[in-house]
Amino acid sequence: MTLRALSDTERRDWIRLTMSENVGPQTFRALLRRYGTACDALAAIPELSRKGGLKRTPRLYAQDAADRDLASATAIGARFVGFSEPDYPELLRQTDGAPPLLCVKGDVALLNRSAVGIVGARNASAAGRKFARQLAIDIGFMGHAIVSGLARGIDTAAHEASLDTGTIAVLAGGLDVFYPPENEGLQQAIGERGLLVTEMMPGTVPRAEHFPRRNRVISGLSRAVVIVEAAMRSGSLITARYANEQGREVFAVPGSPLDPDRKSTRLNSSHVRLS
Repeated sequence: MTLRALSDTERRDWIRLTMSENVGPQTFRALLRRYGTACDALAAIPELSRKGGLKRTPRLYAQDAADRDLASATAIGARFVGFSEPDYPELLRQTDGAPPLLCVKGDVALLNRSAVGIVGARNASAAGRKFARQLAIDIGFMGHAIVSGLARGIDTAAHEASLDTGTIAVLAGGLDVFYPPENEGLQQAIGERGLLVTEMMPGTVPRAEHFPRRNRVISGLSRAVVIVEAAMRSGSLITARYANEQGREVFAVPGSPLDPDRKSTRLNSSHVRLS
């Protein structure tokens, strides 16, 4: 793929196409390959639907709605980056189903810096949070950014510990929506000192179906993912599954690594060899 910046008009058309009904990441790419531009793809959708036997034309995202999304992002100091642009993270671009567009705010250079994901339980133990902080500090000093999902517990600890060395928070909603509410201050700090990332439009309130998409981006941005205190049925294990599918290394913290009786199974940053 030849990388190039999108024009303002193209960026608006990309928003319209990616937000149109029944257009997921794979369909977006197929339409772009066939028609060359998002504008031409949008124009072709009604006829494609008719030929495909659909009784109605899929809902196309309105131009004025896309203009509002662009204006809302600009108002909060954010912008949209398309997967054909140099700023789009290369590791994520190589994954199946990578979002066509990311809305980002903060230090965009972090997108193409070596990164390690740290995710885990929302109701984490004090020991788990302490270990996540120390791991984030150690990995940060090794030169890698920390990626997490800004959730309560382990995610919060990882972000707080890596604010000075580089942290990336992947959100399940719009960048102007604070979730969880108690992390409003942390989210603002990351937007100023780190990087906020989402594939959602401004104003989007997180819903259950958004979180697996967020988790896919967390693993897609990371060279390796560390899971701390994950429950058997949890978003953290969804992230681990995506990481495996994407060919990332996955590390698990066994029990409480701070327990002196478990030294033989302790995991620390020296195990994460990312040369």
